[in-house]
Amino acid sequence: MDFTIERYRDLLHALCQHKHHSIRHDVDLHPERALRVAQIEAAMNVRSTYYFRSMHFASHEAAIRAIAEFGHRVGYHYENLATCGGDMAAAFSDFKKNLETLRKIAPVEAICAHGSPRSPWNSQDLWCRYDYHDLGVTHEAMLDTDFSTTLYLTDTGHRWDGYKVSVRDKVPQYQAEWTRDGLAFHSTNDIIQALLNPQHPIHQKSLLVNTHPQRWVPFGVGWIKEFLWQNTKNVAKTLLIKTAR
Repeated sequence: MDFTIERYRDLLHALCQHKHHSIRHDVDLHPERALRVAQIEAAMNVRSTYYFRSMHFASHEAAIRAIAEFGHRVGYHYENLATCGGDMAAAFSDFKKNLETLRKIAPVEAICAHGSPRSPWNSQDLWCRYDYHDLGVTHEAMLDTDFSTTLYLTDTGHRWDGYKVSVRDKVPQYQAEWTRDGLAFHSTNDIIQALLNPQHPIHQKSLLVNTHPQRWVPFGVGWIKEFLWQNTKNVAKTLLIKTAR
């Protein structure tokens, strides 16, 4: 069974076989599930980055603090251009306010845009006018990663080849190259087997692994709900992509 908390442990063990990897978590929903993942990682001496949306700052402050106390890095999962309807000035003001709020909970130097697939605005475009470095931010997860040397693996859409149905959580300029080189995967087990094979081309790239902790749960009602919801969203995203074309 894929995308269970047990399978995530298996993935972490396999990642230990790779010399250059980093793990990022986009906490779109259910921050309490992110806390469980953070506990497992800390017990295995794994440190990663958790990006939180502003909608969770107040309601899940305790979980955010606990994750930081485990030694993980906390980041801001911003979506300001989408929530502000494309208004650049309003979005930047909102970004600064939310960043300051999160920094009262934990140190924050990293940011990553939330995909907001239903919005016509890509919040990364905010940095065409403004500079996040001016705010003490040192790293934007996608903009500051060199994908010519780094393979991006994301579980978007409850699958590892979700770039086919994703609006923004993908690196389209390199996907054809990665697929050609045998670096496209569907299941977690596919990735694990590649990592355990020292001859696999996955070891020739640095790795940026992105998960959404909401879907890594023990098999049961929560897992089934997430599976059904994600597959429904995949259909909607596919229609959005076709409409955009």
